[in-house]
Amino acid sequence: MAHHALSSQESYNPNHLLDILLGKMQLKNDAALSRMLEVAPPVISKIRHHRLPVGASLLIRMHEVTGMSIRDLRDLMGDRRTKYRLSDAQGRPKPEEKAAQAAAAAQQQQQQQSQGNEASPSTGNYAH
Repeated sequence: MAHHALSSQESYNPNHLLDILLGKMQLKNDAALSRMLEVAPPVISKIRHHRLPVGASLLIRMHEVTGMSIRDLRDLMGDRRTKYRLSDAQGRPKPEEKAAQAAAAAQQQQQQQSQGNEASPSTGNYAH
């Protein structure tokens, strides 16, 4: 069973957040909550069983539906982190993209050099 990084925090309990949302929105069950949040019912189930973290888009949707602040929602599920760190891999180009970018940069540099040579005056003899 895969666990996300947040699940290692002792205070992390997404069930508390989901239960508060059920009460605040006066919903009967998780199926009604999933409809309100416009997510598939298995998403709520996976969050309850710690197989899926509460992602940013879902947190934003919870904020839109309830009017509660993101900070309050995070506090309710026990997420006490003050900073978020992206992994080293996020935002980094894939190897094939990196190779294509390098080739394009080299080609652009060659074009600039050849244009620079055409624009510079020749060093031949000039009659004065």
